[in-house]
Amino acid sequence: MPYVDGFVLAVPKANIEAYKDIARNAGAVWKDHGALAYVECIGDDTPYGELTSFPRAVQAKDDEVVVFSWIVYASRASRDEINAKVMADPRIQMDPAKMPFDGARMIFGGFESFVEL
Repeated sequence: MPYVDGFVLAVPKANIEAYKDIARNAGAVWKDHGALAYVECIGDDTPYGELTSFPRAVQAKDDEVVVFSWIVYASRASRDEINAKVMADPRIQMDPAKMPFDGARMIFGGFESFVEL
């Protein structure tokens, strides 16, 4: 079964185009190094819940939109190898000061698949 890295973050609406540029570049790099899929989604129907919700999880402000993303790998081992190559790739810029979002509010994690239909 595939292994998946998942991400949820809040991007200021004024920075969406800059974020899309970074995402397109990042997706190409991850795919070049062996990721099976790279997906970025902009929230379209993400209501602010009373207790929990995507916006609450990343403390989204009124002028921000939630982004939900995932990267698919063949296995955890291949994910670890691919991520090491990506982090060493000069095409990836990971300077938090240059990111068009607040990385401190990003949620991320790795997940083992158990159902795929």
